[in-house]
This record gives sequence, C-alpha cells and structure tokens, in this order.
Amino acid sequence: MVPFEPLDPHRRLLLRRAFQLEYLTIGWNTLEGIVAIAAGLSAGSVALVAFGLDSSVEVFASLVVVWELRGADRSGEHRALRLIGVGYIVVGVYVAWDTGMSIVGGHRPDASPLGIVFLSGTVIVMILLAAGKLRIGLELDSPTVQADGRFSLIDGALAGAVLSGLILTAVLGWWWADALLAGLIAILALREGIGAWLDHDGNEPPALA
Repeated sequence: MVPFEPLDPHRRLLLRRAFQLEYLTIGWNTLEGIVAIAAGLSAGSVALVAFGLDSSVEVFASLVVVWELRGADRSGEHRALRLIGVGYIVVGVYVAWDTGMSIVGGHRPDASPLGIVFLSGTVIVMILLAAGKLRIGLELDSPTVQADGRFSLIDGALAGAVLSGLILTAVLGWWWADALLAGLIAILALREGIGAWLDHDGNEPPALA
C-alpha cells in the first residue's frame, strides 16, 4: 500500500508541493538556527539562543514529516507526531532552566543588529511556509503536515516576539524583555510538545479518502 493514490495527478501534485515546502523549511531553519544561536551567544541573548534551538526542532520536525510522507502507510503518523513532541519538550525544559539561571544572575544582553535583521526576514518566510503547509496538509488530510504548519506559524510568531525584545533591549535598554521572551518560547515549546505527544493518543491515524 502507498500513502497516496499513485494514479491521482492532483494528489501527486499536492504531495510534491508538500515535499517542496518541507525542504524549504529545512533549509531556512538550518540557516535560522545557526544565525540565531551565533548572534545570541555573541550578544548574550537567551531569547535568541532559545529561538535558535527551537529552529533546530523545526528542522527535526520537517525531517520527520518527510520521513512520514515517504512511508509505506499512515501507521507511522502517530509516531511521527510524538517524535516532534519530544523534541519540543526537550527544548522547552532546557530553555526554561536557562531562562531561570539568566534571571537569577541578572544577566543583561547586548543589542544584536544581526538578530534584528535576520528575524525580520524570518517572520515573513515562516508565515508564508505555514500558510502553504496548512493548506496542503488539509487537502492531503495529513495531520503531520498540518502540525508542522502550525509549528512554522508559531516559529514566525516567536520570531516576531524575539524581534520585539531585541528592539526593546537595543532602544530602551529593557534587558528583562530578553528573559521574558525566552520564557515565552519555553512555555510554547512545552505546550506544542505535549500537544503533539497526545495528538491522536490511543487512536489509529485517520485514513485518507
């Protein structure tokens, strides 16, 4: 059995577009993670480093989606969602701990012009990728693709939040905004991770029409 009807031109087109969106996500988030972590370490920004780690999970999530789409049937979809969930939970726990240490230590990050410029572009890219994946995932009736679309949308929202924090730090010197936004990333990562882990819990993945 194959995941989608091989003789259906429309489904073949949708599947091809789903792969294209996932490969674009993998490429951008790989660059995003490297730039965010490097800029975060340079400026001492916990939020930027946390965002970079979140990007690494986005890469993992997209790889899981590609793996699931290439599978022989839909039985791996539940496991795929759980693997994505585990990645987000790990990032959420680490960022929460690092944020706590930053607050206790009264750490004050420096301004990050590189982070501001790159995150501005990330907001636009992630929103476009999310919209595409949500639409294609709905047409394919694929919960995994739709879940990854939601993760990309959250990634774009987090990019906007961290961007706001970087601007507040650079312009107004609000150092605590960095820790606050890092904490927000931790909470959202944990929420999405737990949600992905519990998705379809105890149920068989729905079959394609």
